[in-house]
Amino acid sequence: MTNKALSIFNQLRPLSVGFDDVFDHFESMFEGPTLTLGSNYPPYNIVKTGDNKFDIEVALAGFNKKDINVTSENGMLTIESKEDDKSKDKDGEVLHKGISKRYFKKSFTIADDVEITGANLKDGMLKVSMEKIVPEAKKLKTIEIK
Repeated sequence: MTNKALSIFNQLRPLSVGFDDVFDHFESMFEGPTLTLGSNYPPYNIVKTGDNKFDIEVALAGFNKKDINVTSENGMLTIESKEDDKSKDKDGEVLHKGISKRYFKKSFTIADDVEITGANLKDGMLKVSMEKIVPEAKKLKTIEIK
């Protein structure tokens, strides 16, 4: 972890309560020689579709529902392809493979108050929809002064 990152987290810890796991998560991202964010394949977008709604869109040309696993566990959303048989196509042997249909695994950290509401694969685009659930205790309320 860099000294700069360490100082930022150390400065924020005394100003917050109950966020130690968040700081620990980000500190672990800075461990090692460099911060690595993984591969750029497959390309994806994160789109805000409403006040508390988000979609992760992943471009998956050539994949179908049977080729993809979408899982959520312990605050991690993982989108992963199954292994591909590279030697044969449904119509015969592949002589040139210009459309990438290789193995990938892409993970996203999801906040505790975000619920995954569904996933849909249409026209080569996988859309995973999520909604941030705001509990009543966190919503704005006006306190009457007596």
